[in-house]
Amino acid sequence: MTVGYLPWNRPAPAANRPCLRDERNELTYAEVGQRVAAFAEELAERGLGPGDVLGIMLPNRVELLIGLLAAWRVGAAVTPVNPAFTENEAGYQLRDSGARLVLNGGPDAPSAGLPAIHVDEMRRAARGNPPEREIRPDELALLVYTSGSTGRPKGVMLDHANLDAMVSAMAEHFRATDADHCLLVLPLFHVNAICVSFLTMMLSGGQLTVLERFDPKSFLAAVERYRPTYFSAVPTIYARLAELPGEFAADTSSLRFAVCGAAPVSRELLEHCESRFGFAMVEGYGLTEGTCASACNPVDGVRKLGTVGPALPGQRIATISPEGDHLPAGAVGEVVIQGANVMRGYLNRPEETATTLAGGWLRTGDVGRIDEDGYLTLVDRLKDMIIRGGENVYPKEIESVLHGHPGVLEAAVVGVPHAVYGEVPVACVVPYPDAVVTVEELLERCRADLTKIKLPVEIHLLDALPKNPVGKIDKPTLRKALHGR
Repeated sequence: MTVGYLPWNRPAPAANRPCLRDERNELTYAEVGQRVAAFAEELAERGLGPGDVLGIMLPNRVELLIGLLAAWRVGAAVTPVNPAFTENEAGYQLRDSGARLVLNGGPDAPSAGLPAIHVDEMRRAARGNPPEREIRPDELALLVYTSGSTGRPKGVMLDHANLDAMVSAMAEHFRATDADHCLLVLPLFHVNAICVSFLTMMLSGGQLTVLERFDPKSFLAAVERYRPTYFSAVPTIYARLAELPGEFAADTSSLRFAVCGAAPVSRELLEHCESRFGFAMVEGYGLTEGTCASACNPVDGVRKLGTVGPALPGQRIATISPEGDHLPAGAVGEVVIQGANVMRGYLNRPEETATTLAGGWLRTGDVGRIDEDGYLTLVDRLKDMIIRGGENVYPKEIESVLHGHPGVLEAAVVGVPHAVYGEVPVACVVPYPDAVVTVEELLERCRADLTKIKLPVEIHLLDALPKNPVGKIDKPTLRKALHGR
């Protein structure tokens, strides 16, 4: 098996075709190959090689992708770090991943004390003979961090075989060709952007235009300027596009389709965007542990709004009962997944890996039903995770920060509905008797240790939290109480 999404392996006639661009760069396939070779040479000189990990902490830009490819070329894996992370958050990920080196934006960027390369100082031209080696499918490619019920982020281990299975399925499902052009707007520290936008285009011989951030008007201006054929986004982005004044028009005729995923979306929003902007909307579903996506409505075929579509090529999706029995069509149960896309496991967490991959299936923690045609409808989440604008926010992580205040006895964080972001976190805190605790103190503590997107939009100081019969905090009751405020 060969790894097909490496841009320097394209046939010679494709060498001068457009490959990657952003506001600073516009590179052909040949130029990408040269830049990757030069930085791979620099990484090798720094001692990075097979089995090592490179941390990359950058906003969306071409150099992030050059760094990713260069690490793979020398046999290393990459852990992509959210560039908005605090020293606390970034330091944990870099230490836990075992990163040896960091590619970041400068001396003030968090690096956990590791040696770092400034993005503007990356080597752009090889000085000798850059390392040449075959990239094996079983080599670790990505360590993408995602949190679980414990609130401690876990490194999801994805090898090149996982990525190849995922990207091949995407290319087949979307019927991608070298005529396609993706406009990337989602953050590149997620597998969605890496797989759906970047690697699918590299496998297909298409091109990728990288936007650093999203703004509704500038995004549509970029669609007019670059003429992409598709993009992938989260419901919050579509909500902000839908909010534009009715008189605001843009030429979106180049777009074959747009993908919506990462969070629940209403049928009304999908219909509104499709009607207003004229591109087909396909909703999908997946987990980082499944290398991004496992189900998606077809671009050409039956699209069932309200469902996340059938299983992608090469994957199986089923629902199971609490006892682990497989359920018939129409029955509601936990969604489980099989396929070559399923992760190798969690880094250094064998027990959690065994639980999540029990019985040879990926246990998603989501509840859904599959109809007679194989289309999956998501019903609920087993986990307490909050999805804020497509970003996963884990209550336990926020609760741990709140519990760090010496005056806090109990803390519970739940998601409440929000018109734009879908859900936002709200915290309820019970102080110790006679302790002096203020909302501003708690917010200041959160601001110091948490990214902005994880900050509670409200903190309520309460005398007590609702409890269930076994003494655990009753979050469903808490949510209902907050929804009624």
